[in-house]
Amino acid sequence: MKTATIVLLFCISILLMSGCSGQQSFDKGFPVSPETQSVSKEDIHGIYQDSISIKTRPGSVLLSAFPEYRLTPIYKLNFNKSDEHYFTGSNYYYRNYSEIGYTQGNQWHYNFMPGLNAVYGYNMVNVALKDVQSQKQTLLFDKHVLIKTLYIPSISKDTLNQKPVKRNYYLVSVYDEDTNNDAYISQKDLRRFYLFDLDGNCIANLVPENYSVISSQYDYANDMMYVYAQLDENKNGQREETEPVHIFWIDLNNPDSNGQQYN
Repeated sequence: MKTATIVLLFCISILLMSGCSGQQSFDKGFPVSPETQSVSKEDIHGIYQDSISIKTRPGSVLLSAFPEYRLTPIYKLNFNKSDEHYFTGSNYYYRNYSEIGYTQGNQWHYNFMPGLNAVYGYNMVNVALKDVQSQKQTLLFDKHVLIKTLYIPSISKDTLNQKPVKRNYYLVSVYDEDTNNDAYISQKDLRRFYLFDLDGNCIANLVPENYSVISSQYDYANDMMYVYAQLDENKNGQREETEPVHIFWIDLNNPDSNGQQYN
């Protein structure tokens, strides 16, 4: 009986150690680097802070509401050890299936918000903007980042309250700095929210840098976007569950007009 108890305790201790080890490994995140990496396509992790040399591939070209501008998401080239093949992310869209967007006077064509496509993809690290007329290409970011969501003017003829909706800007939700100083840019860092003009110039950070964006909500009555963001209260560069969440408003007719909804 004593021997069985010892064996049982030994097994439990091994399980606890392996469980802790696995959790620590997961918490550290997976670096996205030029080296081989075994990752799941469903998981999005970080990129090295000095990731200037990572291999990339373009995704499918995105058609915006303005024919003179075309955008190409850039994805990190990954290697999966389990089946020994290279792969990149693909363009996917957040959709809105709300009945509000399909009532009389409101036609959003399943877009996340009227007039805007919301694009995401595994390990999107930059976006190339091409001016078709001048053939000039511009990168939205001057280094590799980790893009969560890219919002672009939709080519569909959306309406809101019987009026046509056409946006003339881009929005980008992104991890672009190693805020927690762990040598990675990952989802553990603070997420920023930027406004770009049609030529790819960054106009503003719509949420203060000491916050991390969590989610958003659309107010169709006022054509506003509410952005939920967590304050980095202890200034350690990462989100904590106990830190306060505040809400910011953005006028989608004129994103330069924005402010705080709740604090």
